Amino acid sequence: MIAYVDSSVVLRFVLEQPEQLTELGQYRQLVTSTLTQPECLRTVDNLRIIGTIPEGDYPARRYSVFSKLHGVQQVSPSSSVLATTSGTFPAAIATLDAIHVATALQWRDRREPDLVFATHDKQQSKVARLLGFEVIGV
Repeated sequence: MIAYVDSSVVLRFVLEQPEQLTELGQYRQLVTSTLTQPECLRTVDNLRIIGTIPEGDYPARRYSVFSKLHGVQQVSPSSSVLATTSGTFPAAIATLDAIHVATALQWRDRREPDLVFATHDKQQSKVARLLGFEVIGV
């Protein structure tokens, strides 16, 4: 099986938070958007700025983002993904979350009909389920 992984899943590992999706190791392939890396790095930097991540831990957390994404197939948002993102969804969804869902939709339609969607975001999970994905994480 293949799973689409959003930034919330990566950040759970990077920030060493509970309920990490360790079962992702059982999937033969993981895929994500190229937006996941900057999303995660922005979050880590923002947490450093507000003091949630101590300055001394910052380099290790940044490295962890790159480490967790190593071996994950990263897909650039195509014009068709952006067109889907600009269209209608079955429930409210934030823009970056919509790009993740649209990327997963395209991957599912073109390559993997049984693609699993992995997220810890409740609203994104709701939209993915409404679009027919099996969702893990929420």
